[in-house]
Amino acid sequence: MTRIILVPLDERPVNTGLPADVAAIAGVEIVQPPAELLPHFRTPGDTSGLAGWLEREAADARTSSIVVSIDTLIHGGLIPARISHDESLEVLARLDVLRRVRSARPDVAITAVSLITRASDSYSNVEEPDYWAQHGREIHALGGAVHQEWANGLPAVVSIPDEIRCDFAERRLRNHLVNLGVLDLHWTGVIDTLAITADDTAAFSAGSAEQEILRYWRILRPSNALEVYPGADETGAVLVTRAIVDESGVTPTVRILADSAIGLTLIPPYENQPLIRSIERQVRATGASLVDGTADLVLVVHTPDPNRGDLFSSKSPAHSPAAVAATVENVRTALDSGGQVALADVRYGNGADTSLIRALAEAGLLFELCAYSGWNTAGNALGSALALGVAHATATLLGTLDKDAARRALTRRILDDYAWQAHHRARLSPALFDGRIEPIEAAHARDAEPVIAVALQGTLRELDPRNSLEIERVSLPWDRSFEVDITFRAQS
Repeated sequence: MTRIILVPLDERPVNTGLPADVAAIAGVEIVQPPAELLPHFRTPGDTSGLAGWLEREAADARTSSIVVSIDTLIHGGLIPARISHDESLEVLARLDVLRRVRSARPDVAITAVSLITRASDSYSNVEEPDYWAQHGREIHALGGAVHQEWANGLPAVVSIPDEIRCDFAERRLRNHLVNLGVLDLHWTGVIDTLAITADDTAAFSAGSAEQEILRYWRILRPSNALEVYPGADETGAVLVTRAIVDESGVTPTVRILADSAIGLTLIPPYENQPLIRSIERQVRATGASLVDGTADLVLVVHTPDPNRGDLFSSKSPAHSPAAVAATVENVRTALDSGGQVALADVRYGNGADTSLIRALAEAGLLFELCAYSGWNTAGNALGSALALGVAHATATLLGTLDKDAARRALTRRILDDYAWQAHHRARLSPALFDGRIEPIEAAHARDAEPVIAVALQGTLRELDPRNSLEIERVSLPWDRSFEVDITFRAQS
């Protein structure tokens, strides 16, 4: 294996740093665009510059695989895909760079992800068009009502100003055409492996309706290299793992251990399918295979709260001692059998189950995991844990495992998903961020960063006094509390 080229979904650490951690674990070189070509929050990246960069890097003889986020390649990023006014023909023409790359390098594997645009059930316009502040929840309801009318004949009665409804429809149609366009690129052999993922959706919603249309085409022309499932920010890491697995010549196996069989049948918040179906599709997306017996990787799943708890909501979810005890026992059993263990903590939205992390630390099991994730949606957490875990298992089979890189990646996720998202964020937000979810003044964000670093370092010492990793800095890439980028000091 030589090197992987990645065009990330945007500049945030889950889209750039997490795939880099995956590659480092497996001892693989990964190359990403320079910062000046990438988006910054609502400002789109340089799509022309990205196309030129991709062609140049693809021409390098060392390049063996390309992983590309379609949203960045043609819209300039995740948020620009939701808010830009570019015309359909204009954005579709930007896909031509992949045809040129395929023509120039038929030997290079091209893996891509394209998102089904979300319609957030909120009045926050931080990541949406400006009119979301006044009409966001009604727009979300409109998508669900139209889906219901289409599927069940129920009348869609939602009052929204005509100009806003038209703008919403036109932007979604453009992005749906893009998804059909990349499906065509997959069918014609330009894209080898394709994931089309649904970002923050619901059983009845605009995104779920479009997902059903795509499912029609998938059934009409089946493909083992096409997956459609809930997720977004984790897909870069998942598909980097897929590139590593595909080129390795091995197929790592994965076995599931869950605290509750019923929990696997639940539909997590912000998603539209049972958890077990997402697990099956995300495992396939990594290039691994599910088995019932002995496996290269045991995926321990801390299943969703039946009450659909969310750590970011005003009502704190009730913790379940029984679920925690069952998951701790599953981790212990898997480790005692000598297996590599990845933990997908999808109990709550927007952060780790704090009781679980503390129980694992007290039992001396937390830092025995090969991978962990517990942030944002179930799809985000599940895909992140699988990407890191399958990369770890593949590298072990190949003899290329970088144990130091794996330790850094595990520690980074524990600090982000538990120490920050589920613990310190709520405590420090009033003082550091005025309790706001939107970006704060850049100068205030710079003042907050060292305070967060000290808090996270203290938690790391509490969880594992023997851990020698030291935080060099914490940064806030979007000047808000949700994303933290954790950099460790180099160790001699």
